This record gives sequence, C-alpha cells and structure tokens, in this order.
Amino acid sequence: MSPVDLPVIECCTPLAGSSLSDERAIDLEAVMKALADRHRLRIVNLLLRAGGEPVCVCEVQPLLGLSQGTVSYHLKQLLEAGVIERESRGTYSYFSLVPGALDAVREVFSTPARVAVAADPGTAPAACC
Repeated sequence: MSPVDLPVIECCTPLAGSSLSDERAIDLEAVMKALADRHRLRIVNLLLRAGGEPVCVCEVQPLLGLSQGTVSYHLKQLLEAGVIERESRGTYSYFSLVPGALDAVREVFSTPARVAVAADPGTAPAACC
C-alpha cells in the first residue's frame, strides 16, 4: 500500500492583529475610564439627547439627583478625558460632547472585515490544539 498525502487542516482561526497602537490604546483607556461610571454615562446620554446643543450645568444636577459638587466632579472627569467641552456664559457653564469623541470607542467594538494573516513559509503552525 502506498502512502497517501492528506490535506493539512488549520484548526485555529488566524489572528488579524490589533488595529490599535499603544498611544491610541492609552488615549482610549482614559476615555473608557471616564465612561465607566453610571453618573458619567447618564451625563453623556443627556448630552447626546441634547442633539449637540450645550446643556447648562444647572439642568444636569436635578436630573441626576446629585449634589452640585458631585456633578462638578463627574463633569471634570469627562472634560479631562476629552469627551465633553465647557463653554462659560456669565456665571453658568454649558457642556456639550466633543464632536467625534465617542467615534474611537465605537470603532474599537465594531466588527471589522476578517483579515487573514499569512504564516511565514517554512514555519510550523502554532500549537494551539
């Protein structure tokens, strides 16, 4: 009986690699840390629902049911992460989302087209199975 060549079966899905650079990952980490709080998520949601119009801090406080100091703290966290921007009008501050600030977060979680990474010829496949 003569030997028969069997087809090679790839058992693992090849990794496409990360599309994030280290610098971009650090920037996104700061944004995600700022968003990782229920009060800040509610603030962002409120600003999204405002349709790009600035919202006075005096409107944010009653909707969240938090003290003025606590609301200011959460707004500061979002400001420092680059998610929102502040505009002063007299003694009041108005806040709005930075245009495109959440696009990068959306891109991280979107499903890209699959890209197969070719293995170097002559190298053994990964021992994953």
